Amino acid sequence: MMSTILHTSMLAACLFTASIGFAAEPPAPNSTHFRAKQVLGTQILIQGNTGVGTVDDIVFDNAGNLEYLIVESNGKLLTVPFEAANFNVEKKTAVISLTPDQYKAIPTYTTTTYPSFYTPTYRTEVYKYYGLTPRELRRLGPPVIIKR
Repeated sequence: MMSTILHTSMLAACLFTASIGFAAEPPAPNSTHFRAKQVLGTQILIQGNTGVGTVDDIVFDNAGNLEYLIVESNGKLLTVPFEAANFNVEKKTAVISLTPDQYKAIPTYTTTTYPSFYTPTYRTEVYKYYGLTPRELRRLGPPVIIKR
């Protein structure tokens, strides 16, 4: 009987300890996590705290990484790499380090003329406007085997 109680207690202690290891940890102090509803509707500002539009949509790659913000500005849309925006969730704003002249040079489109977000030329061009280099896209699917 005592042996059964000891084994049960030991098992319960192990399970409790294991469950602590799997508990959700708070985010690290220097990491930031966003939820879609925190990002959508965010006012976009450029240098000089000039409001230029709001986040209307977000674009994910095949691996589930947030790639772009789609910003609506006076009926036009433009693509902003997610890395280009510095968010202030409390104020529901994001700042992009662009001058007004740099911002005016970014091509716009409409809801009927969405670009091909993942063509290499488009990605490189868009990131260049913001002074960034696109990260390498991860491929999903079976591994590719190269025979020699």
